[in-house]
Amino acid sequence: MKKRLIGFVSALAIAVGGSLAVAAPAQAATPQVMITLAYYNSPGSDTGSNTSLNGEYIRLTNKRSYTINLKYWTLRDKSSHVYKFSSNFYLKPGYNVYIHTGKGTNTTYHRYWGRSAYVWNNTGDAAYLRNSAGTAIDSCSWGSSGSYTYC
Repeated sequence: MKKRLIGFVSALAIAVGGSLAVAAPAQAATPQVMITLAYYNSPGSDTGSNTSLNGEYIRLTNKRSYTINLKYWTLRDKSSHVYKFSSNFYLKPGYNVYIHTGKGTNTTYHRYWGRSAYVWNNTGDAAYLRNSAGTAIDSCSWGSSGSYTYC
């Protein structure tokens, strides 16, 4: 009888412990690349000049310990203006890349959308980052005050 009771209690403890382990919420994984800064209201007056357009940008940061190829990744706003990394673009671990709205020469750390109009609304907007498979990786939103937000 004593062995049966010990066996029953052991089985009950394993069953309860197992269900508690399953019920615990999973920790959200850190996105591999994050939107870390949105500068949505370029400095000075919104003149529409290329300098003013390039004062509007989104900063992406590689939070992983390995290089990530952003080929075919997209960055978009609420109105579906889409920037696409159309060729191989390797972002090293811990490094940033800035996506500027206006025209310029792409470099290792600065990419240019080539637009002649603003993308990010000063009155509130959101930036959405998706990988090459179209999976949502990160997002950042802001209201109508200020010029930039850390995400």
